[in-house]
Amino acid sequence: MRLKDNVTVITGAGQGIGEAYARRFVAEGAKVAVADVNREKGEAVAEDLRRAGGDAIFVPVDVSSEEDTKAMARKVVERFGRIDTAIANAAIYYGIDNQNFSLEYLKKIFDVNYFGVWLTARAVYPYMKKQGKGSIITQTSDAAYLRFPVPHGDDLPSFHYSVTKAAISALTHFLAASIGPHGVRCNAISPGPTMTDATKKTVPAETLAMIVQGMMAIKRPLESEDLCGTAVFLASDESAMITGQVLSVNGGMVMHG
Repeated sequence: MRLKDNVTVITGAGQGIGEAYARRFVAEGAKVAVADVNREKGEAVAEDLRRAGGDAIFVPVDVSSEEDTKAMARKVVERFGRIDTAIANAAIYYGIDNQNFSLEYLKKIFDVNYFGVWLTARAVYPYMKKQGKGSIITQTSDAAYLRFPVPHGDDLPSFHYSVTKAAISALTHFLAASIGPHGVRCNAISPGPTMTDATKKTVPAETLAMIVQGMMAIKRPLESEDLCGTAVFLASDESAMITGQVLSVNGGMVMHG
């Protein structure tokens, strides 16, 4: 077990990629806090993990709320005594309105997708700093690097999802530089097209097929489980000297460097 007794909090762990992270981390020996705004889904995942022999709790959180994120961190420490890893995975993606270019909607997406990551990091950091060690893993997306024409009328598109993910990549660099002297690391995982329910609902099948066949070196879409090994690596001591990096897990869709 690569993460034995590692205390990990995962936001948005009630479904999709976050749920896959939670299941893999428990299998690797971690104690996991399933943090989600959806109580029914979050509690179901935590209960299922406990039935499988894992040490898991559900913690309700709206990541756009500073009060909620701070309460989340306190509850995890009260239950487990520390926080070793935080995966800031929660985001608005399922049911996102890609044709809503209003300022109000753009702010809503930023509140969760960007400020939610910052608030999660801000909430867990004091505990990590005190113990002199920790790993914050942000979740960006290769959507930050792809430029497709967006159908629109007279309104300029807001590119809300892609722009928030690009902002997270930048935030990861700044966080890493600031918190590194205190033994805390920050890295990002940047997934390619991952076959969650959200992706199946949000991205047209013909677009997914075009991406896989025309842009990816490995000709299959990702499953949530394909991301878990990278998350485990970034949480473990195997990556002790890796910080400020954005690791693309995308089958070669975008190749950096």
